[in-house]
Amino acid sequence: MSYSRSVRAVVILVGLIIPAQAMALEFVAVGPRAMGMGGAGVAVTTDALATYWNPAGLAMTQTVDIRVQGSGQVIDRLGIAEAVHDLENFNANDPSPANLAKAQGIADRINRPGATVSVNGSAGLYIKGHLGEHAFGLNVSDVATGGGFVSTPVTPTLTGGVMTLLGLEARQVAFSYAYAFSDKTFSFGVTGKILQGAAYRGSTTLTGGTDVSITDNFGKPTLSTAFGIDAGAIYRPSSWLRFGVVAKDINQPTFDTPGGEELKLGPQVRGGVAINPYSSLTLTADVDATSNKTFVPGVKSQVLSLGAEQTIFSEFLSFRLGAFKNMKDAGTPFTPTAGLGLRIFALRVDVGGGYDFREEGALVSGSVSLTF
Repeated sequence: MSYSRSVRAVVILVGLIIPAQAMALEFVAVGPRAMGMGGAGVAVTTDALATYWNPAGLAMTQTVDIRVQGSGQVIDRLGIAEAVHDLENFNANDPSPANLAKAQGIADRINRPGATVSVNGSAGLYIKGHLGEHAFGLNVSDVATGGGFVSTPVTPTLTGGVMTLLGLEARQVAFSYAYAFSDKTFSFGVTGKILQGAAYRGSTTLTGGTDVSITDNFGKPTLSTAFGIDAGAIYRPSSWLRFGVVAKDINQPTFDTPGGEELKLGPQVRGGVAINPYSSLTLTADVDATSNKTFVPGVKSQVLSLGAEQTIFSEFLSFRLGAFKNMKDAGTPFTPTAGLGLRIFALRVDVGGGYDFREEGALVSGSVSLTF
């Protein structure tokens, strides 16, 4: 099959998948390189993390790569975390008018529509190898998403409030295969995943003068097992230009949730492009094909990611800058990110992160790897 026919096949596949995407969960940025470049990784990731970002990337370089990484992100919308902190420190024994007015102000801040918290994270071991134009990958990892929202409003006396907490851990063992042909003009990859879903549903009370515990109140997880399939492709029409596309969870794996319900993961579809104006500079961009769900009611995710990487001294140092924006939230500005990589012979150490000045959210990632 020629690469042009393969490209058409992938485009048709993605076109068939997109109508089902409405139920997909948000795409989590995994690894410090992508995070430092605004969360863009579909067209540029060719190390072991391609088992997550786009399995086709495994075949674009003939290297052996072993890495451990961890990443996390928290978004505090409308300052609810600060309002809850003020709630915890409230003196419920002071009946003065000023203190009652303070209580009303705290209640108003917590009860504001859209005052929510979202969290996601990942961690794991990722391995890549090759045999000629054939590439193989393995990862043992955990990708988690969650959120908290006020389901029962706080009263003006700072009693009776409840925050509902929802989450899903996708614990997985993933096996990837990729093949490149036509002198790496085109590559195609597929990943099969054995998934253990740990679904959470809990709550925490919101009462003045009382500590609010979130991490301890997600509840006992409901465990179930499923199988997932990812597929991706990369097209490189010239040495300085690459296009990538990935479709994750094509078969829509389904997990049990507390209460006897089911959570079906719709396909995540994301495209990317990478440009190399010269060998040491990479410019890249990713975009979600359609909007994805989050665990927070009324909040969807459709992210545009932009990034750049400049390497010096044969990748001894790598400097990264980027930004991303949730296009489903018109009022959200671009969130800046940055990262740094250090390579000493086969050893690589990378860090990346960013800060959302509007929502006071933060993201951070780090990895250690051996690349031969």
